[in-house]
Amino acid sequence: MTHSPVAHAVPEALRDHLDTHLEPDARAWLHRALQEAAAHPGGHGPISVWELRLAEAARRCGTRHADAARVLILHAADADPAALARVYRQGTAAERRAVLHALPHLVRGPDAVPLVEDALRTNDTRLVAAAVGPYAARHLDPHAWRHAVLKCLFTGVPVDAVSGLAERAHSDAELARMLADFAAERTAAGRPVPSGLYRVLALAGTENREES
Repeated sequence: MTHSPVAHAVPEALRDHLDTHLEPDARAWLHRALQEAAAHPGGHGPISVWELRLAEAARRCGTRHADAARVLILHAADADPAALARVYRQGTAAERRAVLHALPHLVRGPDAVPLVEDALRTNDTRLVAAAVGPYAARHLDPHAWRHAVLKCLFTGVPVDAVSGLAERAHSDAELARMLADFAAERTAAGRPVPSGLYRVLALAGTENREES
């Protein structure tokens, strides 16, 4: 699998991409949905109009562009952590994925970390890949982030999906130990070691530190 480019794209780039690639009817629907979301931001009553549009996105824009459309709707609605949590808890896997992709644009602090942690407990590779984007790079604590990297390796999510990998893994001796243990367990069980593990191990290894 390849990770979604939506994870690293700013809303303006997503909007330009969809304006270029959507069919006229789909483009018109998205523009109306964004206007509705901007006119009725946050949460109003048991469900907001923009939440209904999230559910329609795949049918209106096609599955290929639905993630980007949902992220733009969430951004236009200026969804706060409470609204994002509601959409995540009540939504489909695709809607949860959109929430995770939208977090870097909408939540500045660690309030949405529980959503990332929940996604990392699943075995849905697309959710896991969305969970290890820029928001996780900024807000997961070292212990949780190390386990997120291992989760990717265990489930087959490419390590390229892990935002900030080089910076956070650099000379992390504990991560190196965990990776070495994981590789040894796989080898002992006669199972292949994911190729991405050696890349992360090279980043985390402490053997390249200058000797004092």
